[in-house]
Amino acid sequence: MAKDDSYHVLDPAHTDPARIKKERDQARKLKKTQWWLDLLNRGICHHCQNKFKASELTMDHLIPLARGGKSNRGNIVPSCRPCNQAKHLESPVDAAFRQLEAEKSGSQNED
Repeated sequence: MAKDDSYHVLDPAHTDPARIKKERDQARKLKKTQWWLDLLNRGICHHCQNKFKASELTMDHLIPLARGGKSNRGNIVPSCRPCNQAKHLESPVDAAFRQLEAEKSGSQNED
């Protein structure tokens, strides 16, 4: 997961400390569920698909809390620390656009 020099403009409504605290509390509750323990025990990083010990995986919000993401099963995945740190504030849409741009640049270089 390559980090680029782009930045994200954050909506103050998404970065409200009370909202972030509420979502983090919800994430802590989810960490105790059988659903989350089953994901950890599979040991697969959502991003790189490599196998890890459960203790080496972190909880990652696909859409970061600071960008309006929620702490729910549809937005949380297990991630290895390097992938989670490299992702930072990127959403799946950002990653898809970055990949499309890279493919576009690669095909233009072939011409």
